[in-house]
Amino acid sequence: MSKLEKAIYELNKMERTSEQSSPLHLLDPRAKLLITLLFLIFLLSLPLEDLSGLLLFFIYPIVSCARAGISYGSIFKRSLIVLPFIAFIGIFNPLIDRQIVFYVGGVGITSGWISFISILMRGIISVQAVFILIYTTGFYNICKGMRRMGIPSLLTTQLLFVYRYISVLLQEALSMDLARSARSFGRKSYSCRMWGVFIGQLLIRTIERSERIYKAMLSRGFSGSIEGDFSFVWRTKETLYLVIWTGVFVVLKVYRPADFFYIFLNQ
Repeated sequence: MSKLEKAIYELNKMERTSEQSSPLHLLDPRAKLLITLLFLIFLLSLPLEDLSGLLLFFIYPIVSCARAGISYGSIFKRSLIVLPFIAFIGIFNPLIDRQIVFYVGGVGITSGWISFISILMRGIISVQAVFILIYTTGFYNICKGMRRMGIPSLLTTQLLFVYRYISVLLQEALSMDLARSARSFGRKSYSCRMWGVFIGQLLIRTIERSERIYKAMLSRGFSGSIEGDFSFVWRTKETLYLVIWTGVFVVLKVYRPADFFYIFLNQ
């Protein structure tokens, strides 16, 4: 299986996973959207040097995966994809901030390294929370939930189109890659000029296909906004879900249970 085929498979797998019937899947998308937003706010508001507090925030993706019947290992593995981009944000911190905070085996650990690790952890946990939201809700339901919450249809429709365009882009790229492989006679290396032509043709083909899709949508009555069933029902379990997780985030942020564990271990 090529990388393009694997990407298409993972995209389809994400949609199939969102159609399951676990307790988390059956919750109103608005509740999951609100909790994900609150989680990111509490997580990113922690001080950079609070590594112990950040570790405790792993409780949300781990418990959510257990409730949804999703392997946390697979979510963790996929979240590592963004690691190089996150590392680029704080890669210069160890070079700029050289103040030694503590020693490990005679080696001084500077605050720059602590902030760098903190940025990596924040990024990974944040991506995991977003993955869980998509895996348990589906992107279409997320957009419908955002629309139901009063977010303008222009934004939600554009987000949905961007998501759908990804699959169109991958399918056209796979088609062109298969054609290239059939004419390459086993050749694997190509010049930069050839890859430039490939990318240009891919852009043209995807634009043309998206135009055909848009015309087909117009012929079926598309009016510029998402249509469908918006009758989400907010029940008691959505309220409990929101209250319980908000309480957990407040405890992790305000009362800092990691500090109590540290004091207890040093008694």
